[in-house]
Amino acid sequence: MKIRHMFVLFFVMILISACEVGENNPSFNHTNKNIHSNERTGEKFQIKNPNQNLDFSKSSLETIYFAGGCFWGVDAYFERIFGVYETSSGYANGTGEDPTYKTVISGKEGFAETVKVVYDSDRVSLEELLDYFFRVIDPTLENRQGNDIGVQYRTGIYYENKAHKEIIDKAIKFEQTKYDKTLVTEVLPLQNFYLAEENHQNYLEKNPDGYCHIDLDVLNEVDINPNRYTSPTPTKIKSLLTNEQYNITMNDATEPAFENEYWDFYEPGIYVDIVTGEPLFSSNTKYDAGCGWPSFTQPIDAEVLSYHQDKSANLMRTEVRSRVGDIHLGHVFNDGPKESGGQRYCINSASLKFIHVDDMKNAGYENLIHLIELK
Repeated sequence: MKIRHMFVLFFVMILISACEVGENNPSFNHTNKNIHSNERTGEKFQIKNPNQNLDFSKSSLETIYFAGGCFWGVDAYFERIFGVYETSSGYANGTGEDPTYKTVISGKEGFAETVKVVYDSDRVSLEELLDYFFRVIDPTLENRQGNDIGVQYRTGIYYENKAHKEIIDKAIKFEQTKYDKTLVTEVLPLQNFYLAEENHQNYLEKNPDGYCHIDLDVLNEVDINPNRYTSPTPTKIKSLLTNEQYNITMNDATEPAFENEYWDFYEPGIYVDIVTGEPLFSSNTKYDAGCGWPSFTQPIDAEVLSYHQDKSANLMRTEVRSRVGDIHLGHVFNDGPKESGGQRYCINSASLKFIHVDDMKNAGYENLIHLIELK
């Protein structure tokens, strides 16, 4: 029995949280695998912050609070979501006053490690922030995220604006459909919030190889919101397009090779659906395939395209159409550059509208500017 008790004690000790170790040594890099797996940020923390050069002076800012486990990673994550003005790490919805890290990790006062997110609702919606939140947490785990265990690591969404509750409840309901287990993420009004000590603010900037239970690579996954785009009526579409554009987009025609607008065009920017404006491709993935049509290795977001079997012209091909506009774009083949995934999206210029990187802000695509690599 003594051996069993010693084993249990040892097991509990190795589950001490990463954040707790960091409190005693702010520069601790969490490389001790007996405490954590090798979940470290390293180069992942070099992910660009799309908000660094944004002008928020005329923004109408709103605030929401997210508890998602150790706040080091949660803070670094939300700070890099387009439209977020600032983030702060702190302690929320506890029973004490002026908590310190040491009192919080005791769990006696019931505080949750929480990140205050101040955002421009014209650039990023609360719905989108909630979607980002649920991408990186497990909402079915009670008082735990990653390797961190304790009431301070519970998940929660705390709001000051009562109008936010309906939006949050809707997101929770949708998220529940993805799980068999019941979600335990709290949804409560903010009772209190205290800033954490200075060494916990922007922790991963000070310690870029520090432990992070959040997969920051999620920020590299572009998610285009289809609700931002609508398709005009057929009559309106016909009035907007040239005869060639209409024949290609609506009647599945193909333009001549080497005699179209973008086949040898390589300016930096994005290519959008000519009918709806939904972003489809980036100049980053455009290349010369020698076929005479614009060729791309991948779309900006895989969900913006739909795929259909095409047996026309006595060939077996895969047609590519746009999601919202449902217009004919072209075809996809498996003879693209292997180092980029092996696919070649062969697209008609007449189905696309190009937005130069210098014009993306005024055209409503400011959130994608940081994706464009200037060569």
